[in-house]
Amino acid sequence: MSSFPSRARVRETFRLSQVADLLEVQPIVGDDVELQGLAPLKVASPSELAPVGGRAYLAPAAESLAGALLVTSVVQELLPEDEARPRIVVPDVHRAMARILDWLHPLGNLKPEIHPTAVLGSGVELGEGLRIGPYAVIEDAVRLEAGVSVGAHCVVGEGASIGENSTLLPQVVVYPRTVVGRGVTLHSGARVGVDGFGYVFEDGAHRKVPQVGLCRIEDDVEIGSNTTVDRGSIGETRIGEGTKLDNLIQIGHNVQIGPTSVLAAQVGIAGSSEIGAGVVMGGQAGIGGHLRIGARAQIAGQAGVIGDIAEGETVMGFPARPRREFLRNAAAQGKIPEALRRLRTLERTLEAGNPDTEKDRRESGSS
Repeated sequence: MSSFPSRARVRETFRLSQVADLLEVQPIVGDDVELQGLAPLKVASPSELAPVGGRAYLAPAAESLAGALLVTSVVQELLPEDEARPRIVVPDVHRAMARILDWLHPLGNLKPEIHPTAVLGSGVELGEGLRIGPYAVIEDAVRLEAGVSVGAHCVVGEGASIGENSTLLPQVVVYPRTVVGRGVTLHSGARVGVDGFGYVFEDGAHRKVPQVGLCRIEDDVEIGSNTTVDRGSIGETRIGEGTKLDNLIQIGHNVQIGPTSVLAAQVGIAGSSEIGAGVVMGGQAGIGGHLRIGARAQIAGQAGVIGDIAEGETVMGFPARPRREFLRNAAAQGKIPEALRRLRTLERTLEAGNPDTEKDRRESGSS
């Protein structure tokens, strides 16, 4: 049995008008051509549809062999007059692509099955239509609701619960008493409900503070490979509904992340910070402990946040500061070499006009 959801191609060919109907957009521009797939501009063939997501793709589009184009209204206005290829005009190319790909490659339904090598503890509650893969371990008093899929070599700790239609890919570990909602996807290597990093220094050694809180993953959350989410120390760590976490992210104990936030790879959030709804964080951003990040804030990649961030604010750099301020400072730094050159030139000019300058410098011992 496979532990991985699969997508199978169900349409070998399709007409451009079918795509327009799927996307519920205005009639196509040009001929209603027959196509065989969706492909990037650089490699698309005359039988494929290619997306043109913005101005930056106009030049590649002109050189592309694609038989039809998927464009926004802005791109449509910028296309040259001699561009005669059929096309569909949509409000957002990426959203359109998601719907087209799901239509061409729908997610297959996996047959319910419990592998004979899976280990089930006592008092386990099993819903209907479950899949439990080879060598998975379901400890005592675990609750698996209907439609849950647990991949090979997963471990679900004692007293944990997994909501309807959630998927654990191979080698996921859900620590004891962790609560996972409905429609959640945990990718391979993810660990949720891990002990938080809490110690006190006592008698010359680091003494562990027991981590006895909870970890709660709300509905429709997706957590990437090798991402870790600590449990609360005495409260709970919470990942809000609809939030998406990339690979290799660290979420500290008692962190609260609001709904529909998106965090890119290698983000780190220290303990007890509160992240509002709809927050976006770029790769390798770091958030200090006990901070508040307002709703819809945007944290640029590699930003280091050491203070609270207001709602809707965009910050960059280290220490993280408002985008305009960061860009002004960056521009000013670029001018430093020229400013130093002009300063040295001015110093030499002044020294040349004052014969006592060199004598004064020698007497003062300066070089």
